[in-house]
Amino acid sequence: MARIAVIGAGMGAMAAAARLAVAGHRVAVYERTETYGGAVRRFERDGFAFDTGPGLLSVPAVYRDLFVKTGREPLEECVELVQVDPSSRHVFADGTQVSLPNASRAGVVSALDQALGGDAGQRWGDFLVRAREAWDRTRRPLLEEPLWSDWSVLAEREPYPAVPHKRLLRTRRAGTLAEVGEWELRDPRLTALLESHALAYGLDPRDTPASAAVLPYMEHAFGTWYVRGGMRELARAVYERCVARRVEFVFGAEVRRILEKDGRAAGVELADGSVAEADHVVAGVEPDRLSSMTGHQLYEAGDVRPQRMDGYQPGRFTVLLALRGQREPGAVHRTIVHAPDRAAELDFLRERTEEPARPTVTVLRPDDPALRPDEEHESVVLSAVLPAGIEWDVEDAEERFADLLVGAAETAVAGLRERLLWRETHTPDDTDDETDSGVGGLPAPALAAGRGRFLRPANATALPGLYRVGGWSHPGGGLPHTGMSGALVAGLIVEGPDFRGSQ
Repeated sequence: MARIAVIGAGMGAMAAAARLAVAGHRVAVYERTETYGGAVRRFERDGFAFDTGPGLLSVPAVYRDLFVKTGREPLEECVELVQVDPSSRHVFADGTQVSLPNASRAGVVSALDQALGGDAGQRWGDFLVRAREAWDRTRRPLLEEPLWSDWSVLAEREPYPAVPHKRLLRTRRAGTLAEVGEWELRDPRLTALLESHALAYGLDPRDTPASAAVLPYMEHAFGTWYVRGGMRELARAVYERCVARRVEFVFGAEVRRILEKDGRAAGVELADGSVAEADHVVAGVEPDRLSSMTGHQLYEAGDVRPQRMDGYQPGRFTVLLALRGQREPGAVHRTIVHAPDRAAELDFLRERTEEPARPTVTVLRPDDPALRPDEEHESVVLSAVLPAGIEWDVEDAEERFADLLVGAAETAVAGLRERLLWRETHTPDDTDDETDSGVGGLPAPALAAGRGRFLRPANATALPGLYRVGGWSHPGGGLPHTGMSGALVAGLIVEGPDFRGSQ
């Protein structure tokens, strides 16, 4: 039985802790804050409750597998999973609207044909077929296996299938998500639908590889799911599974340094000077911060370095709305209100242009009694991804951006301003305080191609006995990927460096 110290109580770290405890190891989790869940948090006030992190789940099989492998009670006995249907309603810049059914290719094709006209639905359906091919080529190396030592193969090869296009008298193939939209979808509304999946992680589709087609495919293939009571209930269930497997949690415990002995990780030193010895250390922190905890870099020659996306790291800005009045019958759980000016949105996200552009806004309206004081009220969450470096305490920045989001949400919630009781904002700086990431950003899932800029550092480090877990490590951010990082780290510790993932 090995002693294992886990830094942080995020979703990936807890997933690793539960699996390691079941394998017979003694696991202790050291969390800087007073609660678990990382960015999966809840805000409560006056009988209203809101998710301040992710509000929906795709690929629930990742957490079903976690619960099957760590105990008798399956996931569905610990939380109530609800399939969201329609999966989303989209409001495009020209006023066109379409509701897309959940996990139904035929239904999505039909809905797009009716709403957008022409053969828009068929073009989207054909795109999903190609996206599936990219998924089939990258699923194991980018989600189910430790990062290959020869990761450059993933970085150089574009898994999205080649569809030749005549341009400027020569044949070209789409290499970015924006080119897929322009050359294959050929409708600004379909392009907005495609690019919204990248924008949700702060990725600029103009330089995001075409392999990001797997993001809309995952939602299409595995559906969109809500956890009754809010996504915080999923974090609670994972935490309780850890406790049931005798994982020890120490809250209010900030790890300042990782101890070394005989050339390997040997434990952690806390801010109060106390020391916890360990045979392995699992760190759910941002890679650069992890390096500072050891006093040296943790990379072998040629390793993937932390993704910085040309020096900026966008983050999620959230507005929480407490509304009077009932949620109207037939209201859609999720509405995506696309930006009125695509170019302005992308330029602002990348360059922080002087004039803020209204971003693509996601409106979540869960029909969940647990989130409202009674049937005569409703809780609504608005979110958008904004560029890094905004000074939130200067020139009423929070209120100005909140106004932009509320203005967009009026197309999704009738009479919103008249119904508004109060609102709260949650900035990327707040996320940084909760997760101790040091960058306040939103980690994206790992993607193939793009010369490795969209990969994440491997779970194993150059210091034996020290492992990375969570959204800042392979296979990247998002609840499914974060959960898989926990499975990969547990496999590497239990089975050793020859572990190649679940079969």
